[in-house]
Amino acid sequence: MPPNEDNIRALREALRVSPENLPLRRHLAETLLTYGRADEAVTEFRAALHYAPRNSDLRLGLAGAYLRAGKRSEALVVVEDLIRSPDTPARAYVLHARLLFAAGEVEEAIRQYRRAVSEDADVADESFEEQLGISANDGETGEVFEGRVRQAPEAAPPDSTVEMERPRVSFKDVGGMEAVKEEIRIKIIHPLANPEIYRAYGKPIGGGILMYGPPGCGKTHLARATAGEVQAGFLAVGLQDVLDMWIGNSERNLHGLFERARRNRPCVLFFDEIDALGASRSDMRHSAGRHLINQFLSELDGATVSNEGVLILGATNAPWHLDPAFKRPGRFDRILFVPPPDATARAAILDILCRGKPTAGIDVEHLAKKTEGFSGADLASVVNIAVETRLREALRKGAPQPLTTKDLVDAAKAVKPSTKEWFATARNYAVYSNEGGAYDDILKYLGE
Repeated sequence: MPPNEDNIRALREALRVSPENLPLRRHLAETLLTYGRADEAVTEFRAALHYAPRNSDLRLGLAGAYLRAGKRSEALVVVEDLIRSPDTPARAYVLHARLLFAAGEVEEAIRQYRRAVSEDADVADESFEEQLGISANDGETGEVFEGRVRQAPEAAPPDSTVEMERPRVSFKDVGGMEAVKEEIRIKIIHPLANPEIYRAYGKPIGGGILMYGPPGCGKTHLARATAGEVQAGFLAVGLQDVLDMWIGNSERNLHGLFERARRNRPCVLFFDEIDALGASRSDMRHSAGRHLINQFLSELDGATVSNEGVLILGATNAPWHLDPAFKRPGRFDRILFVPPPDATARAAILDILCRGKPTAGIDVEHLAKKTEGFSGADLASVVNIAVETRLREALRKGAPQPLTTKDLVDAAKAVKPSTKEWFATARNYAVYSNEGGAYDDILKYLGE
């Protein structure tokens, strides 16, 4: 067994004896980060915060782990809450600056970074300063114009690195979510299968669907399965594929992605964390972000080129941050709540996750009852923990050991449902900012 596995196993064994030992759990989380296991580090930081929910160092560690795991939205939620505290560590402002910079908010990123350095000079980072276009001797604003670092004369928009996929997964590989699948069938799949009928009613083939809900509940997997269901191309677009520090490049990147989808019709164009690309313009301090949103809206409208055959899916954990213009008819005119899987869906997901593994009579219905409130990602974590336990035993005995229902039940006890934090925030918006009943599905799910 590699030395890093020995270290991690020793730390986990120690925590089984002393589960409330916060320094030990934090050390395990930081060790996991060192070995590039960010998702597991998130789990350990969250477990530690269960015992000390307002501990600044643990919250900062959780935000950093989220960022390393590529979950910028979750990291931003934690950091924004952390910087409201009176004892905010300077490192939190640096992390906030990095997240703002990644979202294209360069001016605000510079302000937060300077605040961090003014409070603690030891947190200064020369490489990050270079990205921001500032130095220790710059004035208050740095070399910034319209919220972006000034464009160098030789700068040119980079070639798109988004890979065109041909997904092999389909709806049969997605556990549960039948209501959401049916909406996608009506909006996307049936028009492609029956184009003459839809054209007879004047319905275009294409359009947009916005999926929202807690993280880890299968929005990305469902988008990929949609493309597989209709044997279409699939372009998965992240923030890094669009946002660029040079003026105008973000708009060109976005246009290039739409053009690529139009050339490869039928094509599913999927935007993850779309709230970061389409944040409300009324909240923006500079025009560069507004220009990008205007470009996005223009592309959705097909103002100069038809989007016929381009199927646009967006996913967000924070629909309340999205500019209202995106929700108008003809753009994202179907807005679907993707809740945590119910008991039937959890059983189906667990059955899919256990396929191809040695098992001994897994009772997925019993497991579903033990995992109330778990997301699909939480269930995957349960299976991974159970597999690791069996792997250790298999290595000792020299032969694979089958997974049992008890193994998975025990693993479920070590995983906390990750959806509770999201619903705590979502409920506030659903109760107090629910114009036109946009978030009624959240209240219905919560039984309110």
